This record gives sequence, C-alpha cells and structure tokens, in this order.
Amino acid sequence: MKKFAATLSAVVLVGSLAASALAAGEIKAESEESSQNCHLKFPAIRQRSLSTNDPQLKSSASGDVIDFYGSCDESPTGQDQVIQQRHDEEFRFGRDYEDGE
Repeated sequence: MKKFAATLSAVVLVGSLAASALAAGEIKAESEESSQNCHLKFPAIRQRSLSTNDPQLKSSASGDVIDFYGSCDESPTGQDQVIQQRHDEEFRFGRDYEDGE
C-alpha cells in the first residue's frame, strides 16, 4: 500500500509540474468549435518596448498576463495588442496617482 501511495504521489507531482511548465511561458489557446473566436493567455508586452518597432513580451515569471478573447489569429506582439496595451498604460497611470477622496 505504501508503494502505491508513493507512486500515486509521484504521478500527481510530475503531472502538476508538467502542466505548470506548459502554462509558464507559452501561449494557451482554447478554441470554440461553433465560432472563430479563441481564448488566449499570453505575457504582456514590456512597457519600454511598447513604443518601438520591436515589441517584446515580459517574462512569464512576471505574472503580467493578457487574458484575450477574440480572433484566433491574434498575435501577442501585433499592432492591435500594442495599441490596447498602450491605452491600458495611459489609464493605469491616472489610476495610480488619483487622490483617495
């Protein structure tokens, strides 16, 4: 019985490690069969590279993830994402420095 419990624990541990490794830096996509929309999760673009011609994604370890629902051909560094994330940064600046009144 102890051998079975140890084997089961090892299988669960390896499975959870594999799942977290896949989710860490990879783009995850879940497609809906009835439409051309996907649910994508990918790292955000580095703030310093938003204004350049070569936007770069943040490290997956940063935890800054974009949760996107839309076209399956969306690129994490495409022009649509650059515009959206620039817009989000502009509003974030205002929220960070508002008075607490």
